[in-house]
Amino acid sequence: MSDFTHFNEQGRAKMVNVGEKDSTHRTAKASCKILINRETFNKVKDGGMKKGDVLAVAQVAGIMGAKKTPDLIPMCHPILLNGIDLSLSLNEEDLSVDILSELECNGNTGVEMEALTACTIAALTVYDMCKAVQKDIVITSIRLEKKTGGIHGDYNKAELDID
Repeated sequence: MSDFTHFNEQGRAKMVNVGEKDSTHRTAKASCKILINRETFNKVKDGGMKKGDVLAVAQVAGIMGAKKTPDLIPMCHPILLNGIDLSLSLNEEDLSVDILSELECNGNTGVEMEALTACTIAALTVYDMCKAVQKDIVITSIRLEKKTGGIHGDYNKAELDID
């Protein structure tokens, strides 16, 4: 069990102590995709959803989600975020809403979970706002695209050529 930092001597979950780690500049970028049908796509594009502007509401929800990550993920440390940039775009070719989150902080733990949570909460908000029109919406490809900073080094999915 010594290799697993999130377990105590009894094998039970614990929150890792990051107090001795150096504070560094850290960034994370995550993405996801929501697959919708043509009718839903057109309603989102034209502002025809009864619940309002889907992309604007989902963007704010994703930002709020990133800020609430330690309340949702039990072993995440509360961190002071420097900034959150969340973009949602309509992809006509795929009939999808594409979401990209970019976060940064200066601290002793990373922002990967906050970036992933931002995308996920935004995607769930799109789902919630569109479910009256379409029941078979698919949220897919939630993933970390890139991270910088920290003792584990940088990661860039693009450099690994993974899809």
